[in-house]
Amino acid sequence: MITERSAEFYAKSASSHDRVYDKPERQDDLAEMRDLLAETLSGHVVLELACGPGYWTRVIADSADSVLATDINPQMIEMAKLRGLPADKVQYRVADAYDLPADLGSFTAIFIGFWWSHVQRADQERLLAQLSKKVGKDTMLVLLDDCYVEGSSDTVARTDLEGNTFQIRTAEDGQRYEIPKNYPSDSGLRKKLGSSVREIKITRLDYYWLLTCRLK
Repeated sequence: MITERSAEFYAKSASSHDRVYDKPERQDDLAEMRDLLAETLSGHVVLELACGPGYWTRVIADSADSVLATDINPQMIEMAKLRGLPADKVQYRVADAYDLPADLGSFTAIFIGFWWSHVQRADQERLLAQLSKKVGKDTMLVLLDDCYVEGSSDTVARTDLEGNTFQIRTAEDGQRYEIPKNYPSDSGLRKKLGSSVREIKITRLDYYWLLTCRLK
């Protein structure tokens, strides 16, 4: 589930969210992932979940036919709108990824960028089942997220009994939050997603991984 604490942290961090992409050591991998994502979603009608302030919305809008960018935080949606992406191609909507409204429209692809790692293990299959029900079987699902790299990633603070890992993040007002942040292996992704999707393909770089599949 999207906890109130996590949503509160990201609402406070909307204006500084993209700083995570500023690390010098990650720039080559980021450039490669931007190109790969744009190629993967070329010509698609895309539903983007947890779009944040629109960093990846801008990337996929260059090649997709259209994008509906959604986020549970109105603050994130307002930041994304400031990017000035073409209104005839990109639309925005406040929506809970776990409880999507029925009137979103039809899509050929779903994109989840840097949010799958925040979905706790017990909630992952339920999320995928809801996407299959509301968006449709055989829809392409694209996940993009980061790998744990010592010295570059935030330190893992604890691991719970289900294997979820958590990090401590500090908001701009100084308040500290414990945020779920998982770093699945390729085998872990295949095992967890295997009952809900098919045609899994994974590209893994030093700092990031991208997975494509189709919903069952």
